[in-house]
Amino acid sequence: MMDKRVAKLKTPKECAVFAKNAVERGHQDLALAARKRAVQLRAESVGATSEVERECIEAVYAYEEVLSAKAGRRQSASRTWPMIRRYGVIEAVERAIKRKSDASGYTALVEMGLGELAFEAVVLRHASHFSAEAVARSRSRMDDQNNT
Repeated sequence: MMDKRVAKLKTPKECAVFAKNAVERGHQDLALAARKRAVQLRAESVGATSEVERECIEAVYAYEEVLSAKAGRRQSASRTWPMIRRYGVIEAVERAIKRKSDASGYTALVEMGLGELAFEAVVLRHASHFSAEAVARSRSRMDDQNNT
């Protein structure tokens, strides 16, 4: 259940301010909840056509939270958005998961407390929408992370 103060936040900017204040006061749990709320609000503005698409979009915004935290300023998932425009949400996630690259994005999301929003987690929750290869790769990455 979401904290009522976090649930009242209406914009990603409000969420960012709340998260910053929460961190300064030593409330990491509230900061994490505010980051998740910001992801949710951004994803709602896109207008996904299904639950799986909404979760995929949330995963992109969660990844942007990681990029932004590393950069110290708002950072876009500059390779992912064009892929979504070109191939559609599901196919873009499929392609991202099947890349041979390392799982640094997933690892960074887990470290930030946003692991359930990662592409890999979305793929496993909605396995029927993705290829067997994408499901297997997602499971492998999550197992590798859980065993470290």
